[in-house]
Amino acid sequence: MRQIWKSFRALYFASLMMLIGSGLLSTYLALRLAADHVDGLWVGALMAANYFGLVLGGKIGHRLIARVGHIRAYSACAGIVGAAVLGHGLVDWLPAWLVLRTVVGLGMMCQYMVIESWLNEQADASQRGMVFSGYMIASYLGLVLGQLILVMHPGLGLELLMLVALCFALCLVPVALTRRIHPAPLHPAPMEPRFFIKRVPQSLSTVLGAGLIIGSFYGLAPLYASQQGLTTEQVGLFMGTCIFAGLLVQWPLGWLSDRYDRALLIRCFAGFLALAALPLAILPQVPLEILFVVGFLCSLVQFCLYPLAVAFSNDHVEGERRVSLTAMLLVTYGVGASVGPLLAGVLMKLFGSQSLYAFFTFFALVLVWRIRPKAVTNLHQVDDAPLHHVAMPDSMSSSPLVAALDPRVDEQVVQEQMQATVATEPVPDPEPESAVETDTGNDNPAPDISGAKP
Repeated sequence: MRQIWKSFRALYFASLMMLIGSGLLSTYLALRLAADHVDGLWVGALMAANYFGLVLGGKIGHRLIARVGHIRAYSACAGIVGAAVLGHGLVDWLPAWLVLRTVVGLGMMCQYMVIESWLNEQADASQRGMVFSGYMIASYLGLVLGQLILVMHPGLGLELLMLVALCFALCLVPVALTRRIHPAPLHPAPMEPRFFIKRVPQSLSTVLGAGLIIGSFYGLAPLYASQQGLTTEQVGLFMGTCIFAGLLVQWPLGWLSDRYDRALLIRCFAGFLALAALPLAILPQVPLEILFVVGFLCSLVQFCLYPLAVAFSNDHVEGERRVSLTAMLLVTYGVGASVGPLLAGVLMKLFGSQSLYAFFTFFALVLVWRIRPKAVTNLHQVDDAPLHHVAMPDSMSSSPLVAALDPRVDEQVVQEQMQATVATEPVPDPEPESAVETDTGNDNPAPDISGAKP
């Protein structure tokens, strides 16, 4: 492990700086608007704009990297993101902030793509799991440290924006000074939405629900905590504690995912989230101790949904389609994360701050209703399923190319697919009426449950 950290420390450092800046910016903007008594709808809109930029960057990033190369694309985007961050301090007009947040998301997605393709290029097949884990740790640690900066510097002045811009300037250094050759040129993987909607509908439903919940959490949880009477330091500590829970739960989640039916786990975790969020959804004011404990428990569960859905879908998709699958999952997540903060922001404006956790409870119950393990067959289950669970970085800190780091994906398959030029979207294979995760409404589905341990 020490050798891996030594070999990839420059890229891990770049990821760490990016996520410190990104995490701090999201919470800072929410608290800044709360201090100016701006309603939650604008806070949600800013986070939605950020995720919209991330989704948009997934398409634009390929073209930019193909045109000017990895280092120049990364450097240009780091400069643009830094300028957009400082732009928040130059103008107070909220519609302009929406544009700036979109630019930040778009630029960061391009940076993610460069880092992830570089990690994949340098990682040996035997190291991919460890390299992937190191990237995940750097991502979560950056998000946590970004929140803890507010504990040490509770003022909401322009100094914090300058600090965010400083992080994006520092993340540029290790990439700009590298002596390694450029990774291979990238080409977008085919999305094949109709194929995946038929093949893994329950996984896509889970990813959409996770996007709605986690996107709303990142955008509006700081506002919720502020309206509960927490100081800036306490808000930073609350957010850092909740995000740290997402890192902490990944390894026990992997143990459970490799031993139990993944569809059943998704349903159980969604049910637990609905129950855990219920006290915060009902009570307009919550004591500090209860807020931290319940917030930590909710985060333990909500950050399980996306990794479980990824593992569940990989069990039923062939290796040559897994890069496309990851792109589809991230776009689905991005759609949910763009819509969720807007919906939750409207609810908080109309019914009060506790509506945020009522929103979590509602969509968790939707997942309990939607995910039906007994309606899942093993018709398209891949050999040796369930595949080994892999801890995933947070979805706001990865691109479709993160599939290239996933040790479940064969390296040669990844290289062939990523280097193949895609002229048009391929026609999806015909699917039978009873697909792997298709819920036909039949009360007597096939007895085999996908993801079950043999």
